[in-house]
Amino acid sequence: MLKPAELKPEDLGDAAKVIPGRDPELRVSIPRIPVSETNLQSRVIPVCEPTLGENEAKYVLDCIESNWISSAGKYIPRFEEAFAAASDAHYGIACANGTVALHLALATLGIGPGDEVILPTFTMIATINAVTYTGATPVLVDSEPATWNMDLNQVADKITPRTRAVMPVHTYGHPVDMDPLVELAERHGFYVVEDAAEAHGAEYRGRRAGSLGHAACFSFYANKIITTGEGGMITTNDPDIYRLASNLRDHAFSEERHFWHKYLGFNYRMTNLQAAVGLAQTEQMAGFVQARRANAARYTASLREIPGIVTPPEMEWAKNVFWMYSILVEDEFGMTRDQLRAYLAERGIETRTFFIPMHFQPIYYQAFKGQRYPVAEMLCQRGFYLPSASSLTPHQIDYILDVVRGARRHAAASAS
Repeated sequence: MLKPAELKPEDLGDAAKVIPGRDPELRVSIPRIPVSETNLQSRVIPVCEPTLGENEAKYVLDCIESNWISSAGKYIPRFEEAFAAASDAHYGIACANGTVALHLALATLGIGPGDEVILPTFTMIATINAVTYTGATPVLVDSEPATWNMDLNQVADKITPRTRAVMPVHTYGHPVDMDPLVELAERHGFYVVEDAAEAHGAEYRGRRAGSLGHAACFSFYANKIITTGEGGMITTNDPDIYRLASNLRDHAFSEERHFWHKYLGFNYRMTNLQAAVGLAQTEQMAGFVQARRANAARYTASLREIPGIVTPPEMEWAKNVFWMYSILVEDEFGMTRDQLRAYLAERGIETRTFFIPMHFQPIYYQAFKGQRYPVAEMLCQRGFYLPSASSLTPHQIDYILDVVRGARRHAAASAS
């Protein structure tokens, strides 16, 4: 029987303070918002939820009525083409979820035991797990304070003869500074695989995330800007990567005869039902991105005036899509991050803490024991997401802002 990896606070020493506590209990209480402006069932503002429209139902019903519900059917290629185009890429390979998209991309590139893949420690665990699935060795780097993305100077320092790929993560919808990274990869001869799970529609110097490296991987989980419930996509401009990834995704069946396999393939297919939802979502992608950016602007205009709140970055060369509206809580605010989260939860506002860095994960702690990444640890200790759905209303955002301001006043009164 598989046993879990254990990690106790005493094992971490002074680093234990970085690890967030349990999520606070939500109270169902939003008295200042009309019922019509909230989730009618819970009257809680969730941290994120999908925005579904008429075409999602129409296309799914078409799948059911035509009996094309599995991994064949017209919506899969239509979704692949539409989403690839929306990502400035020539090709799309739809997958079962974003994690398998990452694994499939690495497997297609031939990455395996003996290879090293450089990635940020500040990311969701799917990124490092995909590397581990291949048998390659993950190599961690810290984040840079300005963008919260991987520190490119550390990437250069971590390159060895075994480096086969780097996986930049476009954190919370803000793209990585890709040109220096791609130039570094070309100079040293390794691949660049974008983890664009959080960056649908994000732009770097006028080019879309999904077209900036050798391949890119997206997630369509329910909290993403584009969703299929579960689902993922590889995008690429390389026809060889496209052909091989498409083959490996479907058990690597041979064109010579059906039950004939020359590669170790995977069952990483997406269903036609999911693709039907994905196509309808992609048709609305520009609107979803516009809504998230408008919501972010409304948040930022007020939050940047509150002492102790750090609003999310957007460099002049970037278009941040604000997958999650993410803030830092500094000492000047008068409450800790966890105290502010509890204050919000008591008033019906759900939040989520930032990622816990990979070098502190119980399953990976021994592999990186003794390594410290101060920027990632600071982000983990101070950061959290406010509600971020594309469907948030101005009334909901204003209510959230009022509660944050109330928390600041409460902290100031308690200190006096």
